[in-house]
Amino acid sequence: MVDVDTAMRASAYDKRKRARGGSGDKEEAKSRELEPFKPDEHAVKEVADAYSMWLVILYGLGIALFMRYVFMPTTTEPSRILWVLPVSLAATVPSIHKLVIPSRYVELYTGGNWFRACFLFVFSWLALTFVLSNPPLSDIAPPTTSNGIDIQEADGIIDSSWRGGEYSLEIDRDEVHVVMGLGVADNIEADTAKVLITLTHKGNTLILANDTAGNLTDAMTLFEEQNSGDWLRGNETSLTRKVNLGPKVTNRAEDIPLAWDLGMLGPGTYELHIEMSEFRENMGPWEVNEWSRDWEIKISQTG
Repeated sequence: MVDVDTAMRASAYDKRKRARGGSGDKEEAKSRELEPFKPDEHAVKEVADAYSMWLVILYGLGIALFMRYVFMPTTTEPSRILWVLPVSLAATVPSIHKLVIPSRYVELYTGGNWFRACFLFVFSWLALTFVLSNPPLSDIAPPTTSNGIDIQEADGIIDSSWRGGEYSLEIDRDEVHVVMGLGVADNIEADTAKVLITLTHKGNTLILANDTAGNLTDAMTLFEEQNSGDWLRGNETSLTRKVNLGPKVTNRAEDIPLAWDLGMLGPGTYELHIEMSEFRENMGPWEVNEWSRDWEIKISQTG
């Protein structure tokens, strides 16, 4: 049984609840109303966006052409200014719009438009620069080693590591037989790269190579004679199929693999100096592309 007082309270609560619910329904219905479509305004915005897109693309193309054919020939090697300057010019994108595009369109642009325009400018310049600075149009990348250096497994070597330009060997005897290998890599025609490699220990310098990579036939033959599974850094494998791609030190078919028999080496620090360069007609903004590194082979005796 429900008394009269409880029933009246419940009825009053239901009325208040329905009243509140009705107000919410009206607000929800009102929020679902679509704003009227205005074709003329929409068409003007589309035209403004089109003007902005093509202006930014042409601006990026102009900067890429200027950097490649005007600015880069005044330098002798890659430097930070070659990318800092173009990226900084993204700040001029709004000003370029105001100078070139009619004001009735510029007034429609918001902060989102400026962000997208700057983003498009940077990537337009980057993509066009990549095309203009790489084969077949030109070549600004010097020849380098494929992936550092490596040493063949030999009796007496108990541990090894390659890190930060330093190849460390731990041996358990006075001397071990060392065969060092590396690869010469370049965008095109790696065999034409000039290679100079020297090994210095206690003031004595041994010239391992001083010729074009294609003429170092003895070093190429020695590398081919080595067992690919005996390089201390191991072989490269694909991530998906676990296919053996070859030695980590060099496994691309386009690269030139080289190896040298350094003979019997004892504990100490051996300084390895490598220079690579290339020169070809119509190669690019620089007459010569050069690369050099100074690495170390450190041998320590344990036990």
